[in-house]
Amino acid sequence: MGTGTGIGRVRGLGSAKHGSHHWWQQRLTAASNLLLLVWLVVSLLRLPLYDYRALVLWLSSPWASVPLILATISVFYHLRLGLQVVIEDYQHDFSRVIALVLLNFYAIAGAALAIFAILKVAFSGAVA
Repeated sequence: MGTGTGIGRVRGLGSAKHGSHHWWQQRLTAASNLLLLVWLVVSLLRLPLYDYRALVLWLSSPWASVPLILATISVFYHLRLGLQVVIEDYQHDFSRVIALVLLNFYAIAGAALAIFAILKVAFSGAVA
């Protein structure tokens, strides 16, 4: 006869079959955030000095800039996943579509700006 309740079949409601994928994405980005941000804190604490030149020299290494870019991508993607759930749960009219579009633009623009700043410092070297 089918799955779900009768009224759920009539309304076309029920499982969209995408919840577990979204849940796993949130957990994987949370785990990568934890690993990459622990790496960031430990590597910053290991620096001999905390002046501008030392940080630029540190960031010009691919062993520092690549994980920092990966952390940026992971953090902004995790932000987008989490806020998407909040918007979908609490917005129920057309403003939900607008909020989701704005959220996507914000996440992409924020990540792009952060990656650009990392790359600019990484490729310019210690010129200052």
